[in-house]
Amino acid sequence: MGLRLKRVARSVVPSFSRSALAAARALPRPVLVGWGAVVTGMAVIIPVPPSVSPAPGSTRPVVTSGAQSGIILPDLLIVLPSGLRPSDVSGLRSISGVRKMITFDGAQITVDGKRASVIGVDPGRFRSWVPLRAASDDALWTKLAGGGFLASAPAAGRLGLSGGSYRLSGRSTVELGYAGSARLHIAGVDLLVNRATSRKLGLVHRVAALISAPGPAIATLTAQVRRVLGAQARVVDLRGQRPVGGAAPRPGQIASYLQLFQASAAKYCPQMSWTVLAAIGQIESADGQNMGPSSAGALGPMQFLPSTWAEWGINGFGPPGPPDIMNPFDAVPSAARMLCADGASSGTQAGLRQAIFAYNHAGWYVNEVVALAGRYAAEYH
Repeated sequence: MGLRLKRVARSVVPSFSRSALAAARALPRPVLVGWGAVVTGMAVIIPVPPSVSPAPGSTRPVVTSGAQSGIILPDLLIVLPSGLRPSDVSGLRSISGVRKMITFDGAQITVDGKRASVIGVDPGRFRSWVPLRAASDDALWTKLAGGGFLASAPAAGRLGLSGGSYRLSGRSTVELGYAGSARLHIAGVDLLVNRATSRKLGLVHRVAALISAPGPAIATLTAQVRRVLGAQARVVDLRGQRPVGGAAPRPGQIASYLQLFQASAAKYCPQMSWTVLAAIGQIESADGQNMGPSSAGALGPMQFLPSTWAEWGINGFGPPGPPDIMNPFDAVPSAARMLCADGASSGTQAGLRQAIFAYNHAGWYVNEVVALAGRYAAEYH
């Protein structure tokens, strides 16, 4: 196909299951005075920032672009209320099977005097870990990257947010423009700010992490995490909270990348497992920093060359209008359609391998996609 593969770390995306809230409630509450908010959906305990001055230079981080960063299916949420140290982060990244990891800050603050929980993120990377519809809202993430704050839909109503600017108070007070709201499916998280604002507010640095590691069994992965961090870490299984059985969701019900993979395979290549799309989406999104262009000119979450897109791009589950190479609602169904035409429709292993080779002309690529799809099938069915 001419797709450019940039192999660094992995990328695949879903929503966070609301059922993780139950796991959050089972977590021990922090013992330090002033701690207590729960960020779950995920399940993150975040503390009130201490009343001290920020460290010199801590208010001058680089604000990253809001560009969508790929497709990520998280397997574990890790919470360390005191914050992950650099050695903790490097230890987690070195665990066998970990392909993608992201950390974020968190704390309780006030918004015009009303209490709220907030996490500080790199917008261009974190959006790949939230529900698909929220991740696809370019304007919202651009405003967040530019210094505004984003609210969960329930929090927007509770806090009475309706536009304009608001005073956010943590370690210090900043006035920020309201970027808008979205259904984040991260129970307990009220607001998102970018890293620059996180440092100004004094949020606890690296209070939590998400890990994507489709290969190891979840029990093995959890044990490895505990060997790195010890018993004080709270570990939540997100893989087991994803409903994957039953009929593929209808287009209007698609809320996560996992559902998009399922619906795309069911509609455009029913002879092919959705796990093949998930594996290709993960590998093609590479390091999760952006969606191209690659050195070969490939673009989007499934890394199509524009010339290939002109032939195979379709308006799959996306909005009316020309097919959009950058929109996963169009890109994932288009990939399913092309794979089906190139051999996956045969329903045989030989036909599938032929189709994957047509997608990217490399034997090692075919082997990696087939192996990863097999691991998805074993773990998620």
